[in-house]
Amino acid sequence: MAGHTRYGISHLLTRSSTAITLIFLMVFMGSSPLFTAQISLDSSEHSPADGRQGLSIEDECKGLKFEDLFDYDFANFIINVGDDWATAEMDAGSFVNGSKSSVVRENLDGLFEGLSGGANEYISTDERDAVRAIGPKCIGAMDTRLGMREGIPHRGQPDWNNMSFVEDGIGLEEIDLVPTNHPEERSCQNLGAAQGCKEVPVSITDDLQIMMFLKEEESNNVRFDKLPNSGDSNFTLGLNITNMSYAHLEFNFPLKQGLRLTNYSIQDTLVGTDGTVTVTENTALSGPEALYLPDGRLRVNQMVTYSASEYPLLRELFIDFTTMAPETNEDPEWSSIAPEDGTIIPMLDGTSSEMVVVNGERTEMWASDDSGWGLDCSFSETGWSASLDGDGNMIVSRQSTSAISSDAECYVVDPFGATSIDSRNWTFGQVFTSTAVLSATGDNIEFTMTPTGLVNEMTISAHAHQMNAMGQMRTVTLASDASTISLPLEGLSPGMVMVMGQAQSSTMLDLDFTLNFGLEKASLPPVIVVNKNLDGKNATWDANGLTFTLQGDVLDPDGEEVTLSLELCGYTTNDFLRVGSGWDIDVHIVSCSSQNPPVTAYDVILTATDESGTITTFAVYVPDPYSNENTDNNDDTKIIETTEEGLPAISLMATLSITLLGAAFAGRGRRD
Repeated sequence: MAGHTRYGISHLLTRSSTAITLIFLMVFMGSSPLFTAQISLDSSEHSPADGRQGLSIEDECKGLKFEDLFDYDFANFIINVGDDWATAEMDAGSFVNGSKSSVVRENLDGLFEGLSGGANEYISTDERDAVRAIGPKCIGAMDTRLGMREGIPHRGQPDWNNMSFVEDGIGLEEIDLVPTNHPEERSCQNLGAAQGCKEVPVSITDDLQIMMFLKEEESNNVRFDKLPNSGDSNFTLGLNITNMSYAHLEFNFPLKQGLRLTNYSIQDTLVGTDGTVTVTENTALSGPEALYLPDGRLRVNQMVTYSASEYPLLRELFIDFTTMAPETNEDPEWSSIAPEDGTIIPMLDGTSSEMVVVNGERTEMWASDDSGWGLDCSFSETGWSASLDGDGNMIVSRQSTSAISSDAECYVVDPFGATSIDSRNWTFGQVFTSTAVLSATGDNIEFTMTPTGLVNEMTISAHAHQMNAMGQMRTVTLASDASTISLPLEGLSPGMVMVMGQAQSSTMLDLDFTLNFGLEKASLPPVIVVNKNLDGKNATWDANGLTFTLQGDVLDPDGEEVTLSLELCGYTTNDFLRVGSGWDIDVHIVSCSSQNPPVTAYDVILTATDESGTITTFAVYVPDPYSNENTDNNDDTKIIETTEEGLPAISLMATLSITLLGAAFAGRGRRD
């Protein structure tokens, strides 16, 4: 943090609160072709409309920090220091609620005073999009207010190795600046508004969220001067927390043997009217909390607050770290919940080189240590290893996949090298192999399991699974022979289907599995029914003979939404009245008046399309009641064809089921 005063009182006094809010919004939105004029920052001497064209975005944003730009209700900052100790990833999320959100919208609308749609008491999607492109560029010039310096614990305002933002790595997003489908939403009224532009009154108080994150395919969005010893020796992290009204800070450091937090200090600095500087230790705020992730990395959490009444007080946080071993360190211990000697740790895939075998919710109860703990396992098979990731999941890696199992001896270790007195001996291995295919009728998954012999007997329960739905559970006991169970697809939507389940045995840990065999449930075509009227006809004509009405029902066997269209004499319409599964439509024959020879019967084509793109085309014959060629025998209906897009063809049995279903609907007769 080179020159801490650069973040302090003198700097804060040069920016007006109005400018702060406006520029933050400029930072956290995107680009629009409508507003091409240069947007400049406000100051205490300039209004947004003044437009100081001489300064670039970099110049305007230089020296600002997050709190200079936005008055949030709560913010969450996560900083992941890179393994190179020279880069980092920062995620920042802030929340603005109630009346504060209306101030944000009003200020942003005022930023466009003098432009079409600006300063009209409405905030539009055009205005929101107009400022998005400049966001990363502005943030790239801002101060992170963070710094690290190696050596003995540091305080005051030394020459820090400052962290700085990397423009190319910055991703931005906002939620509900212009809420979608708001009750007061309207189409933009201004000249030149983009197609589809929507706007809402600036007075609405819907909550806002604004986020900064690592852009996709980028490795970092923060960089800093590399610590000379890459964190191997003592260093101090410094942070200016002035104006951080209510925020949570999370720092995640690379894996470093023995890295620990040793001390901290929160200092308040006040410059008097006579220029005197008073520094006091703030003991009212709670200090940082350190914990070790299961993979051995150190995480530090800190909650900070700063009341508006405390301004212009400068508040700084200092956290000291070391890799020196503590004076006392207790050995980690196994818990009674940890798997006993001889337990089988089940695995699924016999080809993958790395997999999660036990989730973190289960492993976190296996051992205890004041400083956190991990596992050190030695395997009988060459190329096998096990470790815990940051969430506590046990990961098994295999350089050689020829063996389906391996014995291992595991100890508990803490970040400072202390090891449990006793070990646990487990067997890791694959307990069954499996395959799955769709049944001939397409309404079940045939799931076949073959035991490997590692477990004498196990109970397997499984079901067909989608993200928001699951089929009926089926259970089988698997011993020495292969077994196949049918998993119903009833209740699932067309599309990708997986197999989810659990294997249990008294000699092994429970094995939860989700298997993807690339299976898809076919989309069944919609069913269209045309109801007969009291005279047994398909259509009911009006008195003038120019319009007839069709009524019926439509449904999709998969429960998907269905859209309807009608074609007659080359004219297409979707002007159906829909109530539940029922539909009716008034059909005008004016489009047929120019036909040569004259039309004496009307061939209506109904088309039903479900959400999966499966189409049923249905022909309805409607004779002209005034034609001499009219015959009752031709008043019929029929399915012309069904087509399906992107999913397997349905079976003959499924087609028969649809036909019977259509017949059942037809038996309902005309609706009242």
